[in-house]
Formats: sequence, structure tokens, C-alpha cells
Amino acid sequence: MKRLKHDDYLALRAGATVLEADSFGDKVLRLADGTMLKFFRRKRWLSSAVWYPYAQRFADNGEALHRLRIPAPVIIEVWRIPSIGRDSVHYHPLAGQTLREIIAEGVDPKAEQALKDAFTRFVIRLHDCGVYFRSLHLGNVVYTPDQEFGLIDIADARIGRRRLSRQLRARNLRRLLDSAGECDWVDFQSVVNGALQERPRSL
Repeated sequence: MKRLKHDDYLALRAGATVLEADSFGDKVLRLADGTMLKFFRRKRWLSSAVWYPYAQRFADNGEALHRLRIPAPVIIEVWRIPSIGRDSVHYHPLAGQTLREIIAEGVDPKAEQALKDAFTRFVIRLHDCGVYFRSLHLGNVVYTPDQEFGLIDIADARIGRRRLSRQLRARNLRRLLDSAGECDWVDFQSVVNGALQERPRSL
């Protein structure tokens, strides 16, 4: 992880737009050139982030997802910024809209069901590829201009070499199923069984 001097950091963020922030400071910036800068802070002194920083996990997961041909942000650089006590990842954002944004705009019922089925197949594919995405919810899934699904905010993804077990598949859906208004966007049984169940044809 490269160190970024304070003057270079100020130059990098010149003209940036703050997209997310909290009481500790900026969390996500859109830089003047359209790229993104996401910040990470260590919340506990005794943490796995000491030897494997979250910014590096984000970058490593992005590269791993690309190897699996799953759309994700394209990493530019990972920085440690001592002057502000943060690590950061600089990346090209994933083009498209999140499913949460699409829902907010309104979707034709027939198109919505087709999108739900496609999303269920996408989650099945993730699990078949060994991807356990703890932040799986509709705000972190992007529908791209190429009509593919991709992932953002990927620091806490775990990507293994084996397909997920039925137990892990079910566990990975808990956050999504607990989200009001979003729980019906994935077919739970189809994901756990590893295949989308055929819907009966209407007469």
C-alpha cells in the first residue's frame, strides 16, 4: 500500500464532491475526473484490519470479481494517508444504477419480475463462484448498461475456491430478506437450491 503525502492528497481531492460522510469525516468522494475515492478507518485497535486493511480488501476483491467476470469497480490505486489517519482506495465507479434506484424510479410489473428472476440467477452465480457478500442488498447491486449485474462496496466480500454450501447461501440472504420492501427481490428457495425454479405458466 502506497503512502500519499498530505499535499498530494489535497491536490487529488481538489474539486471533489462529498457523496458520503459521517461524524468522523468524509467516507466517499467523487473526484473532479469522475473517479471515486473511498476512505476506511480502523474502528478497533485490535482488528484484522491491522494486517489486512479494508482498502486493500476492497481492491483485492475487485480484482478477484473481475477474474470471475463479475462487474465491479476498476481499481486505480490503494493509498495510506497518514495525515488524516485513513486508508483509501481510488477507483473507477461501476456504470449503471443500483437496483434500489431502479425501484425508486418505478418498474413495469412484467419487467420487474423478469429483473427479479435475473437477480436471483445472479445471486446463484455468485454463490456458485464462491462469493459470500455480507453486504448483499439492493443498494450494493448495480444493473449495468450491458444489462448485467455487478457489485459495489465490496470490502467485506469473501471469495473462495468452492461453491457455497446451502447453509452459507441461506445465511448470505439474511440482510436482504430483513430489508423492508426488498425481501421479495430474491427467490430464497431457488438460491439455496442453486437453481431458479420454473414458474407455472398462466393460462
